[in-house]
Amino acid sequence: MANSYSQIYLQFVFAVKHRQALINPVHKEELHKYITGLVQNRKAKMLAVHCMPDHAHIFVGMNPSILISDFVKEIKVESNQFINDKNWVRGRFGWQEGYGVFSYSHSQLNSVIHYVLNQEAHHQKSTFKQEYYQLLKKFEIPFQERFLFEFSEDEEAPTEPACTNR
Repeated sequence: MANSYSQIYLQFVFAVKHRQALINPVHKEELHKYITGLVQNRKAKMLAVHCMPDHAHIFVGMNPSILISDFVKEIKVESNQFINDKNWVRGRFGWQEGYGVFSYSHSQLNSVIHYVLNQEAHHQKSTFKQEYYQLLKKFEIPFQERFLFEFSEDEEAPTEPACTNR
């Protein structure tokens, strides 16, 4: 459509089913390339991707004609199939239901890209649960604890409430 312009930057966060550490660092680069291809096939631009053993971050420039829920569902379904076809895990690999999606302005691109690409260093200081609570708090997203990702028993939540439970 003529005279239609957009600038939409979204970070998606999703977790491995049962929060198992199933993404082997040996396969991470190949998985990153595959997910990048999935993003590009949906007319979006991959800005940064990083898969930890138990969760993933993707930061993309979105096309406004794409439904966010369809986009992330397709990325998760097709990457599930890819991992299972490669037999990278014993049994079946799967992502947990749900995801987090957070929007950013153009001025934040470099800092978010750096954040996504430096997940190992970030997780030496905080757990995935702490990280996710911090994102929800930063973006003032109301949530109910029971609907968050499954977190392991040994992960601590932040000491101050992340957001009002509504």
